[in-house]
Amino acid sequence: MSEPVSSVLFACNMNSVRSPMAEALAHHLLSDTIQVDSCGVYRGIKDPFVLASLEEEGIAPPPHDPREFNEVTVEDYDVIVALTPEAAAEARKLNSRVEFWEVDNPTDTRGSEAEIRSAYAKLRHQLTEKITERFAR
Repeated sequence: MSEPVSSVLFACNMNSVRSPMAEALAHHLLSDTIQVDSCGVYRGIKDPFVLASLEEEGIAPPPHDPREFNEVTVEDYDVIVALTPEAAAEARKLNSRVEFWEVDNPTDTRGSEAEIRSAYAKLRHQLTEKITERFAR
């Protein structure tokens, strides 16, 4: 069993899809029992499918725009959860307490809007399970 933590930073490549979704879900699921935040290796833009996927469940998106590692104080977090290999590599340069969670990238999905929305819902489900398993007390 993993050690309990009081703060977690979720990270992905551009802080546009996986990490902001994880941040929003963690806020929702953990009822502020753990400080959560997110960032990326690079700064992207807000993804409208993330916002729609969260809205489907009545979950508020993160209050900040996408940002990079250098815009957060990485050492303030008990653990960094990297959601891409690139984010894991960058996080390990800055903090030794890094976990890598392999999750789907819904932006790889091609097809109809319904198929794309389904891919984002699948990511939401994956992250919900992983967050609950790892951090719910």
